[in-house]
Amino acid sequence: MSSSSEVAPPVSAWSPFRYRAFALLWFATLISNVGTWMHEVGAGWLMIELSPSPAVVSLVQAATTLPVFLFALFAGTLADRLDKRRMLIVINVIMMVIVATLALLVQLQAITPLILILFTLAIGTGAAFMAPAWQAVVPSLIPRDNLQSAIALNSMGINISRAIGPALAGVLIVSVGLSTPFVVNAISHVVIIAALLIWKPEATPRKIGHQPILAEMATGLRHARYNHALLATLIRAAAFFLFASAYWAMLPLIARSIPDGGAELYGLLLTLVGAGAVSGAIALPRLRGDASADKVVTAGTGGTAVALVLLAVASNPGVAMLASFVGGFAWIAVLTTFHVSAQLALPNWVRARGMAIFLMVFFGSMALGATLWGQVAQAYGLSLALVIAAAGLVVGSAITRKAKLGQGENLDLSPAMLWPAAPDLDLNTDQSADRAARVQIEYRIRPEDRTAFVQALKAWSAQRYRDGAFKWSLIQSVEDPEIWIESFEVASWNEHLAQHERLTVSDSIEQAEIKKFEIRDTGPVVRHYLHF
Repeated sequence: MSSSSEVAPPVSAWSPFRYRAFALLWFATLISNVGTWMHEVGAGWLMIELSPSPAVVSLVQAATTLPVFLFALFAGTLADRLDKRRMLIVINVIMMVIVATLALLVQLQAITPLILILFTLAIGTGAAFMAPAWQAVVPSLIPRDNLQSAIALNSMGINISRAIGPALAGVLIVSVGLSTPFVVNAISHVVIIAALLIWKPEATPRKIGHQPILAEMATGLRHARYNHALLATLIRAAAFFLFASAYWAMLPLIARSIPDGGAELYGLLLTLVGAGAVSGAIALPRLRGDASADKVVTAGTGGTAVALVLLAVASNPGVAMLASFVGGFAWIAVLTTFHVSAQLALPNWVRARGMAIFLMVFFGSMALGATLWGQVAQAYGLSLALVIAAAGLVVGSAITRKAKLGQGENLDLSPAMLWPAAPDLDLNTDQSADRAARVQIEYRIRPEDRTAFVQALKAWSAQRYRDGAFKWSLIQSVEDPEIWIESFEVASWNEHLAQHERLTVSDSIEQAEIKKFEIRDTGPVVRHYLHF
């Protein structure tokens, strides 16, 4: 293999495999995901055996996804604070024990719909705590120019496992028993634990002086609110996943409703979803060409709507199989594009929290949608629910088209490290660094530049909020109208010190344009204050 230092043609889809750590964790995750998909098939089919009601069956999907919505931000905040490798090992050990216990209960025929939903919630909670840490680890395994390929390969791995796991689960359920997928899933956690123990990441400096965890969660939310590239991705993702969730929530019922359908057909449909997704991942770089992220998502949304309509009218396995393949192909195009758009919008210091918020929107929309479409199918029938969901995809795509994807592609989010060192505290108290801090920047601006300056500063306020400020203002002196004071507040002095490392190269370019309004050769005057 060529080394990463060579000057070569554009990065290929397989370039991340040059990096040992990425390859190790990718293959281990592939095996683990095979177990996960086998588990999902087993849980879905087990619930149908226990209670075939559409409203109850859809609760399995909701129980899988709802914990991510509830806990992902807390988990992402922990991941930004803790050693991610150790955190992942502990979570996988706990999940292995939970899944093994579920397998034993299924084998003993001691399972009920309520018990299954509770175990599904517990497993979903484990996934919620694990996902942000995984998402934040990926950029540390490969160079930035390989990030898009790495994300696509991760998506491909998930869908390869989706192609293998369901088919294997369907066969094992029929030939061995319903407990088998859960046993295999428990064993698959051993593989990922072993890979994490083998992986030795480079040591990174530990952050000193963490804020309270609720404050850091709030910082993550503010960053997402004022990160325009991430916010656009979240809006588009919510509009897609709310309606696309019908595809996943209703698939077990579709397999059962088709003549001669059953567990094997359900496994086959999921396998074809995975096969379509793998085909899409391979073909997407060539098919995309110069197409923008927005065009890829629009096309993928249309493909998902077509798949839903085909499933609504499917009266034989052939139509359902075609719909599954088309749906998988479209799904990978949309999911990968959203994922890349979110990753490229985030700087490293808040990556786990930012990706946690993306996952909250993803899984929250899926959980809400699964519950909604289950109720619609219960009241009006399965086919009508699928058609309504397909129409919703088209309408949602049209309504949110102004939220542009991929805005982070041209941003340099590496730390600029341009701010001068903050003054040392000498206030005769050890608690000074924990007090809320205010920073004031005094500008002297020519009267004729007033309108342009105010517009520029108001736009610049988004950067202050993104990097940790919870309050911002701009005031003008009455006695001397040339004097303007920008002021922002942060939760503590330590948090302000962290802001010095958060200014990105792209932010520094915008800041340099603002400083051009300053009349004085010495530049704006910066003052720091602490609350007492």
